[in-house]
Amino acid sequence: MSDEKVLIIAEIGVNHNGNIDIAKKLIDAAKESGADIVKFQTAKLDSLVSNNADMADYQKRNIGAEKSQKEMLRELLLPFEDFRELADYCHETGIRFLSTPFDVESVRFLNNLQGIWKIPSGEITNYPYLVEIAHTHKDIILSTGMSTLDDVEAAIELLNAEGSGGITLLHCTTDYPASMADVNLNAMLTLKKEFNLPVGYSDHTRGMEVSIAAVAMGATVIEKHFTLDRSMIGPDHKASLEPNELKALVSAIRNVEMARGSFDKQPTQNEIKNRSIARKSIVAAKDIKKGEKFSAENLTTKRPGNGISPMLWNQVIGKAAIKDFCEDDLIEI
Repeated sequence: MSDEKVLIIAEIGVNHNGNIDIAKKLIDAAKESGADIVKFQTAKLDSLVSNNADMADYQKRNIGAEKSQKEMLRELLLPFEDFRELADYCHETGIRFLSTPFDVESVRFLNNLQGIWKIPSGEITNYPYLVEIAHTHKDIILSTGMSTLDDVEAAIELLNAEGSGGITLLHCTTDYPASMADVNLNAMLTLKKEFNLPVGYSDHTRGMEVSIAAVAMGATVIEKHFTLDRSMIGPDHKASLEPNELKALVSAIRNVEMARGSFDKQPTQNEIKNRSIARKSIVAAKDIKKGEKFSAENLTTKRPGNGISPMLWNQVIGKAAIKDFCEDDLIEI
């Protein structure tokens, strides 16, 4: 296993509801949780969505209203100047700033504010967008929700051909919240096998167990939405953790990544100390006189394990006792 820690991205997205003060409170909560990165979403509304684009079913369900996508997003997106302020605030707070761009203009704007890219699932087939990101030569975290392996392969080939940095693939189910039946977490391992790239998981499920399972399965990156309050109105709040839950998730991930360990099967130092307590030795089942032959009738195995191993049973049977043994004495030969 790599010595690198799992990268934990606390996804604010648009859970600030278009309010920079809420955004700063979320940054504080992410820092308090122990997350590595706090992530936003940056877009120019007119470049992102047309006037006649409908909301997704989950958006209608989570917002509880019928609007166009453009009407919804107009209330949620922050202006470019706010992201400069938020990037500075992250620096002051001591947590890494990251925002996902949703158009070429946003890529160009964010390029001076962050050192890596997070490409969302919806942009995996956006040729000019992918080329723009690749030309920055920065490392990329690429979400693969809604994608086939062919979609992922085409994006990787384009990014590599255009000079991108390293790529990490995130398995993802693009639904908010995603049902457990749709998670298909084993597909994360398929991505790793097919493309020989680091993998992780972008978690849109309720709760935290799938993220923890992904880490146990080898995820190098976990992205999870969080909010100040799940009862807030907005498209992503219901699929988000609240601050105390995010803190618990970070703690659980750190424990699981520690528990993953290496691929060596060796006893630990503490286990070695416990061998003599937990294992057994060959002992006298009853009193044995000097010269008497050892047999299955006068020998047995009992703790502690600091005598002759029971695995040498056949080498002991038939030998003559070198001295008198009382019941439970460790056998010597």
